[in-house]
Amino acid sequence: MSLLPNITTVDVQDQAPSVAVLPIGSYEQHGAHLPLVTDTAIACVIARELAAAYPVLSLPPISIACSHEHGTWAGTVSISARTLHAVITDVASSLEASGVRKLVLVNAHGGNYVLSNIVQEANLVEPRMSLFPQGREWNRAREFAGLTSTAHDDMHAGEIETSILLHAEPDLVRPGYETADHNAPDRPFLLTLGMKAYTETGVIGFPSRATATKGKAVLESLVGGFAQHLKALGE
Repeated sequence: MSLLPNITTVDVQDQAPSVAVLPIGSYEQHGAHLPLVTDTAIACVIARELAAAYPVLSLPPISIACSHEHGTWAGTVSISARTLHAVITDVASSLEASGVRKLVLVNAHGGNYVLSNIVQEANLVEPRMSLFPQGREWNRAREFAGLTSTAHDDMHAGEIETSILLHAEPDLVRPGYETADHNAPDRPFLLTLGMKAYTETGVIGFPSRATATKGKAVLESLVGGFAQHLKALGE
């Protein structure tokens, strides 16, 4: 199944959506068993599920973002927080010109810290933008799906990311995840020293615990929780 929304101008005119969802990922190392596009693929999967359940306009993804903590791994590409900020605010302005005044940023990369500031700025006068999923939605989804790792310990290329892709895009998961676990719960200088100070493989988490069934349940929980974001936006 394609990760990109297959819609036409006529479709958008007929649907007349008032809310758009913008998948935001990254292009960075995810160990040997997941691809560089992992975060982008997951953001697209979530946006695809949301568009199937709610009357929202699903946009194509921002596929390169803020991955500087992975910067010396082969294949990783980043843009600055300033550039990401500019791209998203330009997208929001363009949507508004065509009548879509509200935007949800569907983020699947933890390093995109600037997104919180973008949302804060956008909502100064009235609710116009939301960030999804947030920590509470991810934690609720972990519990609902029966994941055995925590969000902190399962930081990267672990149980939750591998589970989502095993369910939604299994061709993206390579063999070897069953033996790729790496535990590094103490990471006090991640922003200073980067990922390589805490993992040699690029994995921090427990992909061996991943299953497609867990991935399906994670997505079901996220889709259910999205209704509260629409409510907060006045929809």
